[in-house]
Amino acid sequence: MAEEERIHKINIEEEMKSAYIDYSMSVIVSRALPDVRDGFKPVHRRVLFGMSELGITSNKSHKKSARIVGEVLGKYHPHGDSSVYEAMVRMAQPWSLRYPLVDGQGNFGSVDGDSPAAMRYTEARLQKISEEILRDLDKDTVDFQLNFDDTLKEPTVLPTRIPNLLVNGASGIAVGMATNMPPHNLTETIDAIIAYIDNNDIEIEELMQYIKAPDFPTGGIIYGYQGIKDAFETGRGRIVIRSKVEIEADSNGREKIIVTEIPYQVNKAELIKKTADLVNDKKIEGISNINDESDRTGMRIVYDIRKDAIANVVLNKLYKYTQLQTSFNVNNIALVKGRPKTLNLKQLIQNFVSHRHEIVIRRTKYELDQAEKKAHVLEGLLIALDHLDEVIALIRASRTPDEAKEGLMNKFELSEIQAKAILDMRLQKLTGLERDKVKEEYNRF
Repeated sequence: MAEEERIHKINIEEEMKSAYIDYSMSVIVSRALPDVRDGFKPVHRRVLFGMSELGITSNKSHKKSARIVGEVLGKYHPHGDSSVYEAMVRMAQPWSLRYPLVDGQGNFGSVDGDSPAAMRYTEARLQKISEEILRDLDKDTVDFQLNFDDTLKEPTVLPTRIPNLLVNGASGIAVGMATNMPPHNLTETIDAIIAYIDNNDIEIEELMQYIKAPDFPTGGIIYGYQGIKDAFETGRGRIVIRSKVEIEADSNGREKIIVTEIPYQVNKAELIKKTADLVNDKKIEGISNINDESDRTGMRIVYDIRKDAIANVVLNKLYKYTQLQTSFNVNNIALVKGRPKTLNLKQLIQNFVSHRHEIVIRRTKYELDQAEKKAHVLEGLLIALDHLDEVIALIRASRTPDEAKEGLMNKFELSEIQAKAILDMRLQKLTGLERDKVKEEYNRF
């Protein structure tokens, strides 16, 4: 074949369009957007599944983070150790997630934006809430898919009992779209789900009686209600969050502004630094000193106010020019049956309930199947115990286990599974008490 015959001429515009669409769909489906059912992106799902496979539950000792990252990286997520470790770290930070899913031990960063220690120094295990997310995974409740090298299987979704997408929110930038979902209170969310189950035709306004507003892990006060209403009704809205602030006066009569809670996703150290820069540049006047008195008991930022200044005036300027007041732009985009979709509050609850409905049906079918198999084996054991002398004589007269199995199947009309169970039966089962236990167990089915 001539060299020029191997070259296929194509339209570069069409090729670029096709390649970019493939790339963007890959980012949307496999990286940046959470699944509406369990609220996870693939990396978070794989971290929890990997930890579950290692047996690092909440009642076991912590394991080195490097061990966990190696497990997830080598088996399920071949995209670099930093992506896996950073995802695991975020799931352990109480200021990032309303309900942390990983119990971290060691330096997992801080609200000041400090980096976590390297994974060789930190340790982790699952939180109890994560065990509820993974519960019944071994009962054929969800579909499994082959991993990247087709040697192992991983779940396509988790059978979560927790409405994770609503309670922990999500954020991610895909191609041409982004998601930014706020966290909510677990008790309120469960109450709303129960109300929806009781009445599928419930209106969003009625659901809002249960879920009043987002519940951010760093606290703060939501300023105004219209943004929340828009977010619940349409899946998009702008929520203004202010820091929780008190104005105190010392013994000399000088006022202080005390900040005990800051808006979600605000870096405390950066907030203080930028405020100090604004004071130095004379853009904010009336502050003589800023102290960060935060400790392990809680947050406390103190702004000392000059004698000639009014604390409320200074506070309003802080709201205007600093991150003591920020806005959270809600954009509820999640994957529904593999397609990105903007969802309102009712649709989020609807999809979660639908997922749980399928999980419960699949779990029940699995448990029924297991119970029928167990009852079938017990039936065979009871037949053997009722004809004990004949069974023993038949087994003793047989030259090989296969011959004994065939003999049992023919003589007592047993299945191969029942005959094998009889041959595997331990001698202690022949005692009167053990025989009664077998009968009692069979009667329970």
